[in-house]
Amino acid sequence: MNVYCGIDWAERHHDVALVDQAGTLLAKRRITDDAAGYRVLLELLTEYGDTPEDPIPVAIETSHGLLVAALRTGTRRIYAVNPLSAARYRDRHGVSRKKSDPGDALVLANILRTDMHAHRPLPADSDLARAITVLARAQQDAVWHRQQLVNQVRSLLKAFYPAALDAFQGKQYGLARPEARTVLTTAPTPARAAKLSLPQFQAALRRAGRVRGIEAEARRLKEVFRGDYARQPQAVENAMGRQLAALLVQLDAACRAANELAEAVEESFREHPDAEILLSFPGLGVQLGARVLAEIGDDRDRFADARGLKAYAGSAPITRASGRKRFVGRRFIKNDRLITAGFLWAFAALTSSPGADAHYRRRREAGDWHAQAQRHLFNRLLGQLYHCLQARQHFDEQHAFTPFPAELAAAA
Repeated sequence: MNVYCGIDWAERHHDVALVDQAGTLLAKRRITDDAAGYRVLLELLTEYGDTPEDPIPVAIETSHGLLVAALRTGTRRIYAVNPLSAARYRDRHGVSRKKSDPGDALVLANILRTDMHAHRPLPADSDLARAITVLARAQQDAVWHRQQLVNQVRSLLKAFYPAALDAFQGKQYGLARPEARTVLTTAPTPARAAKLSLPQFQAALRRAGRVRGIEAEARRLKEVFRGDYARQPQAVENAMGRQLAALLVQLDAACRAANELAEAVEESFREHPDAEILLSFPGLGVQLGARVLAEIGDDRDRFADARGLKAYAGSAPITRASGRKRFVGRRFIKNDRLITAGFLWAFAALTSSPGADAHYRRRREAGDWHAQAQRHLFNRLLGQLYHCLQARQHFDEQHAFTPFPAELAAAA
């Protein structure tokens, strides 16, 4: 007898429903969101025929959390159903728009009973791949948070401290540089910065970790901070200095978090067997390669072919055709993290792969604007990555980008 399980996920409790092939409700239960509740759920599944060889499939409206981790033990297939999709299925069972948690669990169980073939189970990624996913996403979030704080600091400095913008804005990493943060912490107002002596600037640069050109940089900073700039009234300037000091504390923490997570990502990524293949591709370094691996996983059966991976990433176009109307455009439903990494990957590949650069230029000459050409290049690189991962091969420039006849003639 085929049995299907649906779980309505909530913060403190979960409703469970089990149905058979005919849609008959076999059991329903409310469990707590703790280890005891998870044990009750697993015992309920075992009672209705769940075995390691033939586990009961489960539909739930989330793909993460301790409950999902408990269900993913063994070979059980877990289907993460989008809540919007579940809401559409609910309308099939009644038009009154009534809703209850046990009823939603029953709807999820019936989704598997009738349309399991139309839904994909969670990928069977390794524990290391899932750990890389956690770290890579956390590091990316930390970088975004750091940039948000840098933008706030820049906006504040523009309002009362333009000398600081002139001192650090043109440097690599700008206001996120350790030197910029240390100097601004030492002198959070223009008045205090103008009073700093050359040895004090040198000491601040050493505290920031600088080891070369300290004296020349200190002289440059002293000259900039003692320049002629407009100033706020003293009381307002002091208040803004307090605000800047508070923002710098947050920025320091965000920079440390991003750096520490980057080290953790590199350590975990290099342990993965797919790391060497990913790093063989032009434009992919450790952090960007880890982000790509984090989103595609290492389950080789997750995508039926390269087209499925490209559609998941959003690099492949989508066609909408109805009657005499036909439109081919970019995808809006996609993995946003993967497409973001893809644009960075394609841009970096332009300077490290002659074939990628030639492909991009051909697309531009054909009329594509910059983002279209980049997306097209990412689409091609993604297809090559799929092949290399399946065949366990490293990237080969000669096979990846075969020269066009015109390019061969020009080379001759």
